[in-house]
Amino acid sequence: MTATAPQPEHLDVVIVGAGLSGIGAAYRLQTECPGRSYAVLEAREAMGGTWDLFRYPGIRSDSDMFTLGYPFKPWREAKSIADGPSILSYIRRTAAEHGIDERIRYRTKVVSADFSTRTARWTLTLDVRDEAGRSEQRTLTCDFLYTCAGYYDYDQGHDPVFPGVESFGGTVVHPQFWPEDLDYRDKRVVVVGSGATAVTLVPSMAEDAARVTMLQRSPTWISPVPGRDRIADGIRAVLPADLAHRLLRAKNIAFTTGFYQFCRRWPNAARKLLTRLSTRVLKDPEAVREHFTPSYRPWDQRLCAVPDADLFRAIRGGRAEVVTDHIESFVPEGIRLRSGRVLEADVVVTATGLRLLAFGGIAPHVDGRPVELSEQFVWRGAMLTGIPNFAMCIGYTNASWTLRADLSSRLVCKILQLMDRHGYAAVVPEPDRKLAERPLLDLDSGYVRRSIDAFPRQGHRWPWRMRQNYPLDAMATLRGDFAGDLSVTPRSAVRGAGAMEAAG
Repeated sequence: MTATAPQPEHLDVVIVGAGLSGIGAAYRLQTECPGRSYAVLEAREAMGGTWDLFRYPGIRSDSDMFTLGYPFKPWREAKSIADGPSILSYIRRTAAEHGIDERIRYRTKVVSADFSTRTARWTLTLDVRDEAGRSEQRTLTCDFLYTCAGYYDYDQGHDPVFPGVESFGGTVVHPQFWPEDLDYRDKRVVVVGSGATAVTLVPSMAEDAARVTMLQRSPTWISPVPGRDRIADGIRAVLPADLAHRLLRAKNIAFTTGFYQFCRRWPNAARKLLTRLSTRVLKDPEAVREHFTPSYRPWDQRLCAVPDADLFRAIRGGRAEVVTDHIESFVPEGIRLRSGRVLEADVVVTATGLRLLAFGGIAPHVDGRPVELSEQFVWRGAMLTGIPNFAMCIGYTNASWTLRADLSSRLVCKILQLMDRHGYAAVVPEPDRKLAERPLLDLDSGYVRRSIDAFPRQGHRWPWRMRQNYPLDAMATLRGDFAGDLSVTPRSAVRGAGAMEAAG
């Protein structure tokens, strides 16, 4: 008698990534689709995603925690713009309170994912490492695959080649891989870049460094915001936590949505407003014109928020400066600029941005054939043409990531409920007519331009367009009828195919 090979473990749903999005997805799944088996696969050794990986000084959110936090978990800390450790603690508490931490499988990386249209199942090949670093491959099957790994490459950042960098006598650091033992106290520091990471690093490092210089090729729109929401303090003092959280969430959603629309519709007025705010804090109109007045319109690239104007205060206090110029080359004592000036440095931090990577590096296959992602369209910001029983979680670019992430997770639950009600084994979105292609992310930032061609596309009309409008998306996701956009496979057809496979 011939022994049969053991069948791989099977789950109803697999969630990839145990960061802010993955924990939220697990909560929605076990709350709105109770009884479904699931696991959260995390390639790293800890939950938290971005908030556990990045350890550079001053790391913080650039969105308020009433919208970056979960709608089902009130934010109780004093600061609305929170630091990284506080956010990580919040994620861990949420996972523990709802038993999600018991569903996470650490050191488990999905190396391949193949959907069979005959069995309506995903077969996942996993690289599983033990605590000693030894790895083995395992196989897992599931009915639905939901990737919550974001769109950044966490294994490597964007690290341009600088001429002469090997001659530099100091230390070069990338924020994504911050050394725990880096000592910059009383040192001269140059931070190359002007995005969210740079504007966070500069005021934080300026507290201990001898001097910090932010070197940028061109200015970025930067807006001072309160680190603590006084209105929130008043509301939370008189109302129960859940009700206060809902009200503050609605208030901040209305403000961020309104401000974004203001910037897009009246860019010249927005430019004047942001310039006026920066001048009021920095008290140096010439410096604002030279270093904080970009040529692009507000929100063509993501707006950088600085809580309590800490960047401007560091500059005003003489602990930091901004230089707008181009790097000609590194030299032993620092960086020589095109203008001829040499920025002397002991430490150079290359805050030059991240790389984009779809689905955490998972390359989906269907029936053994790779799916060309650049030829697919995104439906309702979550599911893709050409890939059945699959969803991705991508947040907003103009507001808190979690706002769209939570909508995507609730959409996945609605899809699963629809499949149960109608006896569908597989669903995949299909447009009823031709779509005009647009990039997935509507930003002109360098990190987007470098990699976006490898990502799926969005269309020119809803539900194939990635709207940057939470109120509209919430109504469409939570109340809309979307069955007509889906091509379906009934369970009876799959059972028949499975029986023929077995007979063969």
